Amino acid sequence: MKELIQLNLTEIIRKRAGSKGKWIPAGLLHALERIIRQDELNEMLRVAYPAEGSEFSKRILSHLDITVDVSGLDSLPADTPYIFASNHPLGGLDGIALVAVLGEHYGDDNVRVMVNDLLMNVSPLAGVFLPINKYGSAGARESSRLLNEALGQGKQIVMFPAGLVSRLHPGGVIKDLPWKKSFVSKAIDYGRSIVPVSFGALNSMRFYRTAKWRKKLGVKVNVEQALLPSELCKTRGKRFFIRFGTPVSPAALKAEGLSLNQIIERIYDASRSGLSEA
Repeated sequence: MKELIQLNLTEIIRKRAGSKGKWIPAGLLHALERIIRQDELNEMLRVAYPAEGSEFSKRILSHLDITVDVSGLDSLPADTPYIFASNHPLGGLDGIALVAVLGEHYGDDNVRVMVNDLLMNVSPLAGVFLPINKYGSAGARESSRLLNEALGQGKQIVMFPAGLVSRLHPGGVIKDLPWKKSFVSKAIDYGRSIVPVSFGALNSMRFYRTAKWRKKLGVKVNVEQALLPSELCKTRGKRFFIRFGTPVSPAALKAEGLSLNQIIERIYDASRSGLSEA
């Protein structure tokens, strides 16, 4: 039986800081542990232990008493590999929910979800996660290699093209930041269709206001990201929905004369449409 994993933010930060880590005040690190609600997160890990992959994800959702309504997945051919392009409303929990849903449908060995490399510390999901945003060129090359390998093996790939969690926009609209192009480029390179995914969920207004004021003040460090673990803890008892849309062939759209940006906009609009239909 595998060892029970518990998060230790102090250890993670000191390790990432390298030789400078020893100079970070212990009081600051303990305060950060409280902000991310490390004790609650570790309780979730204990409840889900020793499960991995989709079973681990389902136990987390059950512990938080979260209901996920799913539609559109059964209409997708089970033997066709796709790239699933989803909006990114929550940060962490949307990945966990998609692992639970897609892992149960396709089998864990056939699903890979692209996540920030920090989430690779959640080892029960390391088998279904693929790291992105690694620091340094060597890490970026390794991440690219792993993704290409998974695509070549016919895995179902889940991507969050915005990269960051949805933000508050002018007019009070909460939606993704502009989607990056790599998900379309990979779909064309590997001859895949893209399934637009609409994930219906929201973080608290505290998160969105923090992000808004951080940007207004010109602070470049993504401080609101530190709130995401506590946002996860706040989801207890909530109901989310996931809508899997009609597959889109970027190669066919490109042959019709659409530019890369127009293809991205078409798929992004399909994802947004699924949100408005709920």
